[in-house]
Amino acid sequence: MPTTEQDASAPQQTAPAAPAVADPGPLGLAGFAMTTFVLSVFNAGLLDASLEHVVLPLALFYGGLGQLLAGMWEFRRSNTFAATAFSSFGAFWLAFALYVSQIAPDLDPARAHQATGVFLLAWTIFTAYMTVAALRTSGAVLSVFVALTLTFLVLTVGALAESTGVDKVGGWLGLLTAVLAWYASFASVTNATHKREVLPTWPLS
Repeated sequence: MPTTEQDASAPQQTAPAAPAVADPGPLGLAGFAMTTFVLSVFNAGLLDASLEHVVLPLALFYGGLGQLLAGMWEFRRSNTFAATAFSSFGAFWLAFALYVSQIAPDLDPARAHQATGVFLLAWTIFTAYMTVAALRTSGAVLSVFVALTLTFLVLTVGALAESTGVDKVGGWLGLLTAVLAWYASFASVTNATHKREVLPTWPLS
């Protein structure tokens, strides 16, 4: 039998370190930005609404699946805010694609705007409280959430009021949101690649 001293002096086996996970934030922001941009082009009335289904592949794979994966990786990095945001907005785009392609066509045309309005209202509420949490992230991320909250709010009003004019305002706010999200993604991936701050993100915490 080995003695206690021999046990103490024996080399200790340690669990292998978990592999590092690259920052998935730029991916999540880019997927959100591109999908929001394409949809907002139609909401703003810049292209004919008959072409709007072009957003569905993006909603499924880049805004949806891409952000959902980014959210899962953020959970791995113990980033509660980013994990909640990316997972939720990835699910939003997947739900949006299903709603537009499978649900909305079967709704009563006289009341469909109410369903769309309450769908958007729920996401307005979620985005608003995530904006409060974003006060501890960075100026770049906070600006995205402020603009997105306003976008959802205006689109909710537009849907419930059946106002194309208000919808167009929401579309322009969506375009602003997309640009801000693209900048946040651009700054994050550029800074990570150069391993120094090339573009500011204005940390708040």
